[in-house]
Amino acid sequence: VAQLAESGGGSVQAGGSLRLSCPGSGFTFDGSDMGWYRQAPGNECELVSTISSDGSTYYSDSVKGRFTVSQDNAKNMVYLEMNSLKPEDTAVYYCAAVGGVGGCAWSQGTEVTVSS
Repeated sequence: VAQLAESGGGSVQAGGSLRLSCPGSGFTFDGSDMGWYRQAPGNECELVSTISSDGSTYYSDSVKGRFTVSQDNAKNMVYLEMNSLKPEDTAVYYCAAVGGVGGCAWSQGTEVTVSS
């Protein structure tokens, strides 16, 4: 059974940093495109970032230049380094295999709260 377990969220002030981690089990990240999504209260699920199996990355305009996605296939882990956090980054963050398992509300996610 495929599982994803996001962690690393917390409460920070604007300008702060957090590093989210997502270990997977039941399937291998190697060869998979992985991504991070987020959902704020009352908002739709939003794609934040992806990393392809060839290492290419995508970032939404709202996080470009502040967030960095990375992947460690040996550990079956994907990370999201978040810097210069803003109050509008407040959301529950989820990881996913793009086009596969995971995504908003699929797992527990990890909550990020940024205060001004």
